[in-house]
Amino acid sequence: MEITRSAFGKTHDGQEVWLFTLQCDSGMKAILTNYGAILTSLYVADRNGHFDDVVLGFPSLDGYLQKHPYFGALVGRYSNRIGKGRFMLDGVEYKLATNNGENHLHGGIKGFDKVVWSAEPVERDSAVGVKFSYLSKDGEEGYPGNLSCSVIYWLTSKNELRIEYFATVDKATPVNLTNHSYFNLAGQGVGDILNHQLEIFAERFTPIDKGSIPNGELRSVEDTSMDFRQPHTIGERINNHDEQLKFGRGYDHNWVLNRISRSLTLAAKVYEPTSRRVMEVWTTEPGMQFYSGNFLDGSLAGKDGRVYKHRHGFCLETQHFPDSPNKPDFPSTILRPGETYRTETVYRFLSETTG
Repeated sequence: MEITRSAFGKTHDGQEVWLFTLQCDSGMKAILTNYGAILTSLYVADRNGHFDDVVLGFPSLDGYLQKHPYFGALVGRYSNRIGKGRFMLDGVEYKLATNNGENHLHGGIKGFDKVVWSAEPVERDSAVGVKFSYLSKDGEEGYPGNLSCSVIYWLTSKNELRIEYFATVDKATPVNLTNHSYFNLAGQGVGDILNHQLEIFAERFTPIDKGSIPNGELRSVEDTSMDFRQPHTIGERINNHDEQLKFGRGYDHNWVLNRISRSLTLAAKVYEPTSRRVMEVWTTEPGMQFYSGNFLDGSLAGKDGRVYKHRHGFCLETQHFPDSPNKPDFPSTILRPGETYRTETVYRFLSETTG
C-alpha cells in the first residue's frame, strides 16, 4: 500500500491544488484532489486483470475549474435538491442560493465541490487514504452555523474505496454529504452504460414532480420502471412511457434502502458484461440516488480526450432523501450542536472470475 502527492495546479485566486494517488498491492489505484475533494480517477481490474479507469473526469485542474456536472465531487452542505431553495428550522426561514431553476442543488452556487480542502495522508492496517477537511462558515450559500467537516477516502487491500464523512456545527443546520462520481465499469469514455446490469436493494422510492422535488410519498417499486430488486440492464426500461422517467429525463431518483440497522447495508450491485467487473455499494445512509447520466450531451471532453456523450456514466449517490428539510416525515438531516454527523459508504470491486 502506498500514497504519493503531486502538484495539480492553482485555482484562479492562486491557491495550490494537489493530487493524491493511493495504490494497493493488487494494483487498484485511486487518484484524488483537494479541490472539491474530488475523485479524479479509479483504476479497477477486469476479468483478465487489466486495469481501466472507471470514473469520468478531466486530465487537468482546468477542467474542474470550469462548469461541469459534479464529476467525482464531494457535494454539500446538502447533496441533491431543496425545493424553492428555502426551509424552516426552529421557527426561522432560511433562503438558500438557487442554482437549479427555482431550487437549490448540491450546496448551491459555490458548494463543497468548488472549494479547496486541507488534506493530509493517513494510514491504517491494510488501507491508505487522504483526510480532507473544510470549515463552512455561518451563512455560506445561505446555511446557518459554522460547519466543520472532514471526509476520509480509504483504498483498502480488499479492493474497496471507503468514504467516511464527519461533521460538527455550532448552530442547527441541515447536512447531507455524498460523493458524485460517474461510473462506467467498461472504462471511462468508451461508450454508454445502458448494458450495465443494476440491482438496487430497495422496496420503495421517492417519486418526484416535474421540478425533481419529492412529493413526500414513499412509493412501492412493484410494477414500475423503478423496480431493480432483480437485476435489470439500465437501458431496459429507461425509455418507457412513465411519468417519473419523463420528469427525470431518465433515472434521477432516490431509492429508500432496505435497512435493518445503522450498520453498513448493501444498497446496490452493478455488473458490466464486457469487462465482467462488479461493483457493490454499501452504506449507512437511508437512501441512494441513481442517476443515469441523462444530461451528458457530448459537450465535455474528459481524460484521454474522450468525449462524454449521453448516458456515458451513472451515479449511485448514497444520501438522506432530497428536500428532507421540507418533508417532516422523511428521516431528519438536521445536525445540532453537540452532535456528530457520521456516515460511511463503501464501493467494493470484484470481477466475475474472483467475485
